Amino acid sequence: MSEHTPRLPAGLRRRDFLKFAGAAMTLLVSPLGQAATSVLAVRVWPARDYTRVTLECQQSIAFSQMILKDPDRLVVDLEGIEFNSILQNLPDKISATDPYIKLIRAGRFKPGVVRLVIELKTEIQPQVFALKPVGEYGYRLVLDLYPMEAEDPLLALLEKLDAAPQKTPHKSSPPDDMMRMVTIVLDPGHGGEDPGAIGRGGSHEKNVTLQVARRLKAKIDAEPNMRSMLTRDGDFFIPLHHRVQKARRVKADLFVSVHADAFIKPTARGSSVFVLSENGASSSAARWLAQRENSADLIGGVNLDVKDPHLARTLLDLSQTATLNDSMKLGRSVLGELGGINTLHKEHVEQAGFAVLKAPDIPSILIETAFISNPEEERRLNDDAYQDKMAEAILRGIKGYLAKNPPLAKSKLVRLD
Repeated sequence: MSEHTPRLPAGLRRRDFLKFAGAAMTLLVSPLGQAATSVLAVRVWPARDYTRVTLECQQSIAFSQMILKDPDRLVVDLEGIEFNSILQNLPDKISATDPYIKLIRAGRFKPGVVRLVIELKTEIQPQVFALKPVGEYGYRLVLDLYPMEAEDPLLALLEKLDAAPQKTPHKSSPPDDMMRMVTIVLDPGHGGEDPGAIGRGGSHEKNVTLQVARRLKAKIDAEPNMRSMLTRDGDFFIPLHHRVQKARRVKADLFVSVHADAFIKPTARGSSVFVLSENGASSSAARWLAQRENSADLIGGVNLDVKDPHLARTLLDLSQTATLNDSMKLGRSVLGELGGINTLHKEHVEQAGFAVLKAPDIPSILIETAFISNPEEERRLNDDAYQDKMAEAILRGIKGYLAKNPPLAKSKLVRLD
């Protein structure tokens, strides 16, 4: 991912710059009699799940779109846009390995309109939508390019297992009731447009969480009776409910979301484990954290016009109580192991309304590995050896839970199609 954006004057934050740029651009008037607006930055996030193109602008813009065939192209017309060097350099944004985009270019189409043309490698289902300013971002126009047929995560997981060398049980393997293959979904927090918390040294939570989750995945996959899947294995954004959906579609036994905490005071430190709460947060800090994590969809950008039929029923009363009890047992086991490698921020598992923990039938925990806002812990989070210790501790916690709560033959009553 690369970005062309003007250098900000010293001491000027991004949102302030948008106002500054808006004042500076009032002399540029489109033929329609309205002040022309500028594209301030373009970001491209290629991934197997989908590719996202984001245009950040000083003001909201009107747009229209169409799909053309032979060859396949997505065409987006932008009204009242100044054609500048950022749009001129669009072709440099596309990687040869992008699974969906062959080329992207822009040009003046007619007075007051810039045409964006995306040449495609395959047929896609586009979602084009606008976002209002939030966080450090100004107005954004988002182009999400999804494949015509989304990958089935369960089929992909099984294909990886078929291609992998066969595991042989260790001599110290658990009893037979533990030998059913256990599926664990690992969820690296944030990603793409949503960096998560940013440490004083410049570390992004989204990068640290992916690194720890990858290490944990490798350790889980080396176990004879375990397999794992990442909700994302790259730097791209996934809405919170899509993370839950992925876990349910592979019929996961456990869901582990990996994060790195942050607070306004750099002295805050320690590891934490959270589970879902039905009856309010266990502390004001837990409530604040859940609100911050749940705002990921606002930062990352979700097309609110697309309705998810399963989102409204993520909490099912009949199964939720048993699942929460198992989540708490898993959380305690993992927290106990984390205490062996790091200070614990709280000595007990906390609860709050985290959207990503709302699978009604999968024990789910959210781990705050450390405070990325604490300079010392930020350094440790970027250390390979410490990341490995963190992954090893989480695995020990998972295995400790499974030893006491062996997964039985699950009833597959819930299916998301």
